Amino acid sequence: MRKLAVIALGGNSLIKDKTKQSVHDQYLAAYESCEHIVDIIESGYNVVITHGNGPQVGFILLRSELARNKIHEVPLDSCGADTQGALGYNFQQALWNIMKKRGIDKTAVTVVTQVIVDKNDPAFQNPTKPIGSFYSAEEAEERKKTGWIMTEDAGRGYRRVVASPLPKEIVEEKAIESLIEKGFIVICTGGGGIPVIKNDKGELEGVPAVIDKDYASALLAGNIKSDVFIISTAVEKVYLNFGKENQQALDNVTLEDIKKYLAEGHFKPGSMLPKIKAAISFLENGGKEVIITDPPHIKDAIDGKTGTHIK
Repeated sequence: MRKLAVIALGGNSLIKDKTKQSVHDQYLAAYESCEHIVDIIESGYNVVITHGNGPQVGFILLRSELARNKIHEVPLDSCGADTQGALGYNFQQALWNIMKKRGIDKTAVTVVTQVIVDKNDPAFQNPTKPIGSFYSAEEAEERKKTGWIMTEDAGRGYRRVVASPLPKEIVEEKAIESLIEKGFIVICTGGGGIPVIKNDKGELEGVPAVIDKDYASALLAGNIKSDVFIISTAVEKVYLNFGKENQQALDNVTLEDIKKYLAEGHFKPGSMLPKIKAAISFLENGGKEVIITDPPHIKDAIDGKTGTHIK
């Protein structure tokens, strides 16, 4: 029986830099990452791919803002659904083309994924996740009248902030498991999933929030009993004292080790911190191994030759 790997791709896997943001550029970036993913498919793994969507959601919000006097605005949960479909299409096509060249008879499929959050999550009382464009003070005041929460962002202007609640349940989880069992490559939980709550009737309802992609991926990986959870990011390995003269690469560490390093403050918010917390969550919920590395080293990392391995 094939082993299962959940691979959480970071934003660097989709947009290389500010000069390469077009839809075609994003496809080429996805293609490059998929080359490395197909390497481990060839070596005998079933694969589930999750991914970020921050810049793409920002693009939709900007288009919506520019057209706000012409057509309806796009709510944030719909932005998540839109990007899951569009980015999933990129991955599906890239995987198809690569596997055809290599003679692999497999198909990729995208599942537009809803993730249930607690409507009483404290994050809703203290929104901190900035999204979308920068606004002047005057524009920010206008947006506040529509119910947006605005905050000043490091002297660069004002931005909308939304809640970032913890993921609790993946609605389409059984469908994802069924597709894996039938041998499909599954692309799902894009951008952390579309955040939904259960209302007073027990019905699902989208909310304006952003779920951390690595937290949602860790929840999925644990629930579907993935053999390994791979967090693909911008660096080959995790470092202690990163960027300093005494920086030290981590190769093989235990759960206890990584929790100690976390408590010592080695990992920065908005960078490695959420990835380490996601790794801890997966391992504490029964997972066996987390690998953190960059896309070009995924195959070597899963073979034990590089990357940071947390067990």
